[in-house]
Amino acid sequence: MVTVLAIIFVFGSMVMIHELGHYMIAKWIGVRVIEFSFGFGPKIIGYQGKETLYAWRLIPLGGFVKLHGMDAEVDENGRTILAPLDDKKSFMNKPVWQRMAAIAAGPLMNFVLAIILFVGVFAYLGVPSQSNSNAIGSLVSGKPAAAAGIQPGDKILAVNQEQTSDWNRLTEIIHARPNQLLSLTVERANGKQQVVPVKTEKDAQTGYGMIGIAPEVIYLHASILQSAQFGLERTVDFTKFIVVTLVQMITGKIPAEVGGPVMIAQTISEGAHEGLSNLLGLTGVLSIQLGLINLFPIPALDGSRLVFLLIEGLRGKPLNPEKENMIHLVGFVLLMALMIAVTYKDVLRLFVKAG
Repeated sequence: MVTVLAIIFVFGSMVMIHELGHYMIAKWIGVRVIEFSFGFGPKIIGYQGKETLYAWRLIPLGGFVKLHGMDAEVDENGRTILAPLDDKKSFMNKPVWQRMAAIAAGPLMNFVLAIILFVGVFAYLGVPSQSNSNAIGSLVSGKPAAAAGIQPGDKILAVNQEQTSDWNRLTEIIHARPNQLLSLTVERANGKQQVVPVKTEKDAQTGYGMIGIAPEVIYLHASILQSAQFGLERTVDFTKFIVVTLVQMITGKIPAEVGGPVMIAQTISEGAHEGLSNLLGLTGVLSIQLGLINLFPIPALDGSRLVFLLIEGLRGKPLNPEKENMIHLVGFVLLMALMIAVTYKDVLRLFVKAG
């Protein structure tokens, strides 16, 4: 049940904040919003406002906004109709810059959501800071410390019988001894002490001795302003990281490991069981990814609509609606095919992992 609620929360919040962006700007520029729905599929309950139907639909994994005049509409008799050219409430009759603002507002709201979530996590937990104690916070898998049996929570009291009362002194001694066998006096979590031999590695960039350990992370109380600053910085950092990773995948510098809905759901499940703060942080990262992907000039996504609008602005007249709709349709079909392929790969991963 926790997993199901977590998945609904993550997907629902990401998509609804995205659609809320489209909705707010559409209202601001005077476009009639036909429908604003949470979820997909058959309508469960709805409220018909003056212009807009607000509905809750069966599948609670996202939502959508339908704008008057943005696409061809179907009347009660099944006939395709277009908004009149003099219809001031029609999306297509608004200036190019206003339409671009309405389209771009969706992805931008995903970044706003990430900032809000990160700020909330920092305000609740505090700002992470490196502890200066001699306790091990985490280890790098496959490195000397982990191979020697050192565990998170262990305290390194001395190196070669030289006292290491804090992290600064501990790393100073290790860094000065690359490719050397060290004798670490380790205090376990149960209070017992043990001497552990560990041979350092030489870092290729710095030349320092390394054994693959990291300090404990402590959380310091932060004001709202400090939390806001760190939340904004974290959003920018994750955005840069995701962009760089995507570029490296496209250029072949790193393997193209793409996760689909199954893998995302599994990650959300793990985050939910690790605590609310982890789930909120994960939602923030996924929201950034959704915002970025939607800005790509891929047919059927917001990015391609922005490109078409930019071309319209430069040409002084819109592209042929039928051709544009055909491009979006083809793009949508290709995206669905890619989604099916990625989902199939996710399922295979699960079976291989289970086996």
